[in-house]
Amino acid sequence: MVGSDEGGQSGAVGLPMSPAQSRAARGLLGWSEAELARKVGFEERVVRDFEAGHGDPSPGRIEALRSALMAAGAVFTDSPYPGVRLEPQGQGEGTRLGDLTTENDR
Repeated sequence: MVGSDEGGQSGAVGLPMSPAQSRAARGLLGWSEAELARKVGFEERVVRDFEAGHGDPSPGRIEALRSALMAAGAVFTDSPYPGVRLEPQGQGEGTRLGDLTTENDR
């Protein structure tokens, strides 16, 4: 899907993250502004100001915030509308039908 984190080409530049997407991703993850800031080594005011639409944070700071959210399972999308969803962590593909045995039940 062009314009999302899904199926992107290696080395492709990711989309910028909007303040609303940052707030939504934090909400989905159950993180406070302080928790997100702590994960990337920023002061809490950096997150608070960005999400409130104040100031002009550098693209590197926005990318650091976005990367921390993505590492926790946030997937940012833009088509047809900007959004965010959670990707289940650690669930993989499961067991394929042909590989099912009684041993899988244990």
